[in-house]
Amino acid sequence: MQKVIIQLGTLTCPSCMQKIENAVGQQSGVDKVKVLFNASKVKAEIQPDKTSPEALKQVIENLGYEVEGIKVKELA
Repeated sequence: MQKVIIQLGTLTCPSCMQKIENAVGQQSGVDKVKVLFNASKVKAEIQPDKTSPEALKQVIENLGYEVEGIKVKELA
């Protein structure tokens, strides 16, 4: 299990947050996802054998949002 933190460009509305949460949450291998509106961050727990941080980045960019950085932590 991995915890992925994706830094986004500035989010401008709460509906943007919901749109990203729904799209990322529907991806195979994503166990949890939460978008932090004020911090413009996406936090997700993923199964690395089923998806990758890069795949989540692509989903977000396909929605039209800018990804500024990705951090990954291994969970025990």
